[in-house]
Amino acid sequence: MTATMENTPDRAPEEAKPDLLSAKPAKKQKKEDSFPVFLIKLVLIVAIFRSFIFSPFNIPSESMLPRLENGDYLLAAKWPYGFSKYSLPFSLPLLPSRILAGQPKRGDVVIFKAPPGNDVDYIKRVIGLPGDTIQMVGGVLQINGKAVSKQRIADFVIPVSANTSCISPEFEATEKDGTPSCHYPQFRETMPEGKQYNVVDLGFRPQDDTPPVIVPEGHMFLMGDNRDNSMDSRFPAVEGGGIGLVPQENLVGRATIVMWSTDGSANWFLPWTWFTAARWNRIGGTF
Repeated sequence: MTATMENTPDRAPEEAKPDLLSAKPAKKQKKEDSFPVFLIKLVLIVAIFRSFIFSPFNIPSESMLPRLENGDYLLAAKWPYGFSKYSLPFSLPLLPSRILAGQPKRGDVVIFKAPPGNDVDYIKRVIGLPGDTIQMVGGVLQINGKAVSKQRIADFVIPVSANTSCISPEFEATEKDGTPSCHYPQFRETMPEGKQYNVVDLGFRPQDDTPPVIVPEGHMFLMGDNRDNSMDSRFPAVEGGGIGLVPQENLVGRATIVMWSTDGSANWFLPWTWFTAARWNRIGGTF
């Protein structure tokens, strides 16, 4: 007997099943940095930015009126004049001398470490450079024996606020809306190179007449724009007094832009006063 085989349809192939034993384990995600590591990185980034690019400064006095008011906050560019230990946080002595040094220009507004202590940031305008002879004669600035152009313009008017009070009663005034203010005589000076800026001159003061001073190599003669309310290079460098001739080594940066300004009336516990105290018209002003 011959056996016969019944024809049956081919079976459908079974679906492929993953080989769980041979499958490679998925790569573990890179472990995130711990918070202390992140904090260290952040501190380093901020330190580098503040040391070599931009750094914020606030204006605590009125020695640079009318350009800068008490309560202004500005950014200073750190690279224009090079870098020294004074460029670094806390003046860390990591740079033995100034590197990539650049010469400031007359009329620049600069931040520097003030002599004689070299430990406090001041802001003034560059008036004289090495080799210049600087003198004040009758309240008029003289550079190398030539008078700097000084033109009377409209009074500088600043509202009285928590940050501002008039120097003396003779400058007190009241605006049409009843706002108390200070009116100061204002002049426009023009440097020999053409740089213009405004100054406040309150009248004759002893510092309006000074002997000629020759600026030595590596130094600067600096003055505040509020000529009668500024302890600057017209006065010898003494603790609590003037600054004398300032070494360029002390330069920290050049003023670039006002990033915030407040009249001092804000209260930390009243957030809306942060905005009402802002002097919006001053924000964004450049030098």
